[in-house]
Formats: sequence, structure tokens, C-alpha cells
Amino acid sequence: MIDLHTHSTASDGVFSPADLIRHAADKGISVLALTDHDTTGGMEEAREEAEHKNIIFVGGIEITVQWPTGEFHLLGLGLTHTSPELTRLIDFLAKARRERNEKMAQKLRDEGLDISFEEVRERFGTENIGRPHFAAVLEEKGLVKTRQSAFDRFFAKGRPCYVDRVSADLEEAVHAIQTSGGIPVQAHPLSIYVSWGKMEETMTGIRDRGVRGLEAYHPGARSSEAERLEALAHKLGMFATAGSDYHGEAVRKDRHIGITAGDRKIDDRFYYEELLPNLEAYRALHC
Repeated sequence: MIDLHTHSTASDGVFSPADLIRHAADKGISVLALTDHDTTGGMEEAREEAEHKNIIFVGGIEITVQWPTGEFHLLGLGLTHTSPELTRLIDFLAKARRERNEKMAQKLRDEGLDISFEEVRERFGTENIGRPHFAAVLEEKGLVKTRQSAFDRFFAKGRPCYVDRVSADLEEAVHAIQTSGGIPVQAHPLSIYVSWGKMEETMTGIRDRGVRGLEAYHPGARSSEAERLEALAHKLGMFATAGSDYHGEAVRKDRHIGITAGDRKIDDRFYYEELLPNLEAYRALHC
């Protein structure tokens, strides 16, 4: 069983990078990609622990990309290092994220909620703060009943504390991933809100801009949709990948490591030799 889309406390996951690897090992995962939002900060810790747990580790990232509809997230899979180009992009996104967080905190105070960006940052011990962290603190302080209710009342688009995010240019993100040894893969393609009638045309354009794979299997897709995306990826000469988008059960109780669309276990057919950091180690595990 493998998983090519997971998150740690380096962004908005529950487990530290090392604990995520240990959890993956306990669940029988043999290949794991860490794809934290807009950061590679947890990559080395996860890689070191993966060596101890005999897990093939895939360095990764999930970059927020500008797109006119929905949300476009670009996975970088198989990173061997963090290039200067990727470092600059991460720094740009981190600065934009801080400014957005400060605006959200002010809007929360304007709504009469006693919360600050500083306390959220201190609570989680990371600079990579986002809406899920704010929602968690609101829940802990008893200001909302659940994290989801925080999104429904305050943080969803159109709600009083929502602030538009500044995102990366697609070509710049693709280049940053490629210069770091990685393969650009579009995460959960349905999140960009393109009709099926326009899906092939849209994905062809995305492919032609350097994206080499589609995450066909994601818990947010139905099995029939995932199969349709996989067929489209093959038609366009792209990789079809699969992931759980795992953040920890405390964030999403319905998502589990190694499990994807249709509650399917993610099997080895979604792992490609181009992602292998150590082909001989992989063969030793599976032959």
C-alpha cells in the first residue's frame, strides 16, 4: 500500500513528519509522499525516519496556484532537493500567507472573537498557519462547536472572515518543482470546478504548460469520477496518481492514510519509476 498525498505539522497536519512516517508504518504503508502546503520544511525529518522504518520516502510539496475558478493545487512529487527557485517561491507564498493571516485575525476581532494571529502561531509552533489552524483554536476556546462550523460561519468564501489568498503562477510553480528534481502533478482536479464537457480541453492546456500528472484518485472524488480521470490521464499521456490527502483523523475523520476514492487501498500501480529515490530499495521491498 502506498500514499502520494499526505500532510504533517510542517503545514496543517496533525502528526509531526517523523510521527507521520511511524503512523504510516503501523498502517502497512510501503511508499509515502509528504506533500505539505507551500513548504518542504518537514521533508528531511520524514526522510530520516522513513529510513528507520523501511519506507520508501517521496519528497514532495503542494503549491497553491492561481486559477480563475475553484482551487488549483499542484503537487510536486519526487523532489530530491529544494532548489533556489522553489525556495524563492516558498518565501513569496509564506509572506503572502502571513499577511492573509493577519487580515483574517483582524476580521475575527471585528466579529467580536478574542483571537490573534500570534496566539494561533504559538499554539501550533509553526509559521505555516492557515484557516484550519484558526478553526482549531476557535474550537478549543469554545467559540465554535466544531472546526467545520468555523469554516461555515467565518472562513468559507463569502463569509465575513474570508480573505483571498495570493497564489503562485502555474508556470513558475512547474519550473520550481522541475528544478528541484520533481514531477508536477495536479492535485484533486475536480476542485477547479470545470465541467466534464470542458475537462479534456482544460487538462490538455494544463498538460501543455508542464504538468505531467493528474491525481485521479482522491477521497473527494467518487469511484466513477476517479476512473474517468485516470482514463483521461492515460489518453493525454499523463501520469495518474492516487493519494489520501491525509491530515490526521482529528482534522478529517473520514480520511485515512493509504485510502483514497471509494475507500480503496492505494496499490503500487500508482507509483512510477521516475519517482523512485532508490529503485534498488524499492525492488528489495517488493520482489
